[in-house]
Amino acid sequence: MSDTKTQSLPPTSRALVCSSPGQPLTLEDVATPNAVPGSVIVRVLASTIEPATSALLAGLHPAFKLPTPFIPGSRAIARVAVIGPDTTSLQVGQLVLCEPFVLGRDNPDVQILWGLGVFGSDESAQKLMEGSWRNGMFAEYARAPLENCHALNEKILLGSLAEGGLGYSVAELTAIGRQLVAYGGFRGINLKAGETIIIAPSTGGYSGAAVEVASAMGARVIAVGRNIDSLKAIAAANARVNIVQLKGDVQEDLASLKQYGSIDAYLDISPFAANDSTHIRSCCMALKSHGRISLMGVIQKDIALPYVLAMIKNLTIRGQYMYENEDVRGCIKMVEAGVLKLGKDAGHKVIAQFPLDKWEEALQTAKQNPEARNLVVFKP
Repeated sequence: MSDTKTQSLPPTSRALVCSSPGQPLTLEDVATPNAVPGSVIVRVLASTIEPATSALLAGLHPAFKLPTPFIPGSRAIARVAVIGPDTTSLQVGQLVLCEPFVLGRDNPDVQILWGLGVFGSDESAQKLMEGSWRNGMFAEYARAPLENCHALNEKILLGSLAEGGLGYSVAELTAIGRQLVAYGGFRGINLKAGETIIIAPSTGGYSGAAVEVASAMGARVIAVGRNIDSLKAIAAANARVNIVQLKGDVQEDLASLKQYGSIDAYLDISPFAANDSTHIRSCCMALKSHGRISLMGVIQKDIALPYVLAMIKNLTIRGQYMYENEDVRGCIKMVEAGVLKLGKDAGHKVIAQFPLDKWEEALQTAKQNPEARNLVVFKP
C-alpha cells in the first residue's frame, strides 16, 4: 500500500482558478494536492467542458452556488497518481472515470457537485463543498473522493479492435459522464426493455445521452424537441427511436405523442432555458395508466401538471437528482460490454481538445456546440 505522499509528483501543477462568479478564469501554478483519507490523487487526461459551463461560472443561475475561489471541472477521465491510506482496490496508474455527485459520508442527504457547486443554500452542503472537495478537474492533478473515482477496463475500452477492444479514445470516454445521469433516472423509474419512454427534450448533451441509454437498455424511445434536424440525427444513430417536433401547443403536441400508441414512462431533463415550455404537460398527459415520470431537469418555475388526469391514471411522479453509486457501475458495465456505444459508432464527435491556457476558446467552443453527441474537453 502506497503512502499518501509520492515523490514523483511535482510540488506545484497548473490549474484554472475561478476567483468569483463572472470573473475571468486564471491559469495558475497551485500546490499539487495530497491524498487525505478517503481520496486518491488523479492525473487528469481529459476533462469535460459543458455548453453551460461559461454561464454557470458567470453566476447566471442564482439557485446554484459556486464555492469561490475554486478550481472548476466536474467530470474527467484520469489516471490514479497517488492512493491514500485507506484505498483498498484502486491502483496507481489505473484508468478511472471521475464524476461529481458527492454525498456526505455521515449524512447522504447532504449532496454537492464536486468541482461545480451546490443547489440551494443548505449549510451542511456548503460546509462539505468548502472542505476537501472544493477543487475540481480543470487541472493537471486533482484530489478525488474514493466513491467518485470508478475503475475502467482500459484493455477493452482503449484497446484496438484487432485485439478485441472497442478502440475508443480517452476524449470519447468522457461521454460516459453524461450517459450515467440518464441511466440513474431510468433506474429510478425501473425502465424495462420493450417499454416505450418519452425523453424530452432530447437534443442536448445530457438529454441526447438519455436517448442513447434508453435505446441500449432495450426501450422504444419517443425523442422530443424543437430542432427537427437534430431529432432526425438522433433517430438515425439509435435503434427504436421515433421523433416528435414540439410546436408549443399542448393539445397539438399531445396528439403527436399519442400517435405512437401506449407510452409507459417519461423522462424530463429540461434545461434552465425551458422555464416557459408547455411540453411537460403534454408529455404527462400522453402516458398510459400507471405511467411513470422522472423529473431530472433544472426548470426554475413551477409547472402545471394535469392533476385530475394524474389521479385517474395513477401516475407516479418522481424527482431524481443524479444517480446512485451502483448506477455508475452499471452504466460503465454497459459501455464495457459494447451494449452502450461511444465514439463514431454512437455518432459522437470530439469537436476539440484544448490545453488549459486556451480556456477562453474552449468555453466558447463548448457553448457554440450544445447539440447531443458533441464533446469538448480540456487535455491538461
